[in-house]
This record gives sequence, C-alpha cells and structure tokens, in this order.
Amino acid sequence: MDITEVSKASGLPASTIRFYEEKGLIQSNGRNGLRRLFDANVIQRLALISLGRSAGFSLDEIGEMFTSEGPEINRTLLLAKADELDKKIKELTAMRDGLRHAAACTAPNHFECPKFLRFLRVAGKNRFRQPNKLKDSKLEAQKKPSKQY
Repeated sequence: MDITEVSKASGLPASTIRFYEEKGLIQSNGRNGLRRLFDANVIQRLALISLGRSAGFSLDEIGEMFTSEGPEINRTLLLAKADELDKKIKELTAMRDGLRHAAACTAPNHFECPKFLRFLRVAGKNRFRQPNKLKDSKLEAQKKPSKQY
C-alpha cells in the first residue's frame, strides 16, 4: 500500500503517517517513486496508535508498547491509565451535574444557592493555579543568564 492508500484507509493525513514513521511507531517498506510503501498490517497498527491517543497515552508511551515482534502489553501502564480515566470521568460527571443544577436553579442569584456554592468549592479545589506552560517557560528563560559575546 502506498501512503495515499494508507491515508484513505486509516483516515489519517499523510503528514501524520510520515510523523509516526519518523517517531518509529510504524515502518515503511521502501518507496515507489516518491511515495512510501507500507504493509497492509500498518492499518491495524495505526488503529492501535489512535486508540492509545484517545485513551490519553503519549506517543512515547505508545512507542514503548511496540516491539519488533508486535505490540507488547504493559498491563501496569494500562491499569494506571484506566485509573486516570476513572478520575477524569468522575470530575466531568461532577462538572456536568453542577452545570445542570446552575441552569435549573431557581435562586435569584447563584451565589445564594448552597448547592452551587458547594459545587464551586469542589470545582475550584486545586484548580485556581493551573500551570501555564507558555508563561512558565518565559519565566525560566528570563532566569537564565544571557550569553555575552
């Protein structure tokens, strides 16, 4: 299969397929002119990568599960990710319930509603200081002494 066929069959853009190849997640079998060629089993591997990404695995974590013999199941990592998903589901369920209550609440002001205030307390717990990676990286860059030539 050439890269265009793989792209159509997998639903992934050719650029993503090339990126996955650069990361070592998939391998091409050579070229036909300028087009990369792949075995048909690459579709299954791309489906596993997509499933892993949907579950929240990083590409590095997914790469660790692939060996030359095929996928190697790291059950400890799978269980840890399942626990993370359970936590996220619980948080999202609480958020949904709070939003539904806020939409239906008959209090004249949401800040007069004890249930809404409880929701705010829970939702705000440990969330007031979300890491800002861009801002933090700029602060780190400012701390480093500049090179003088």
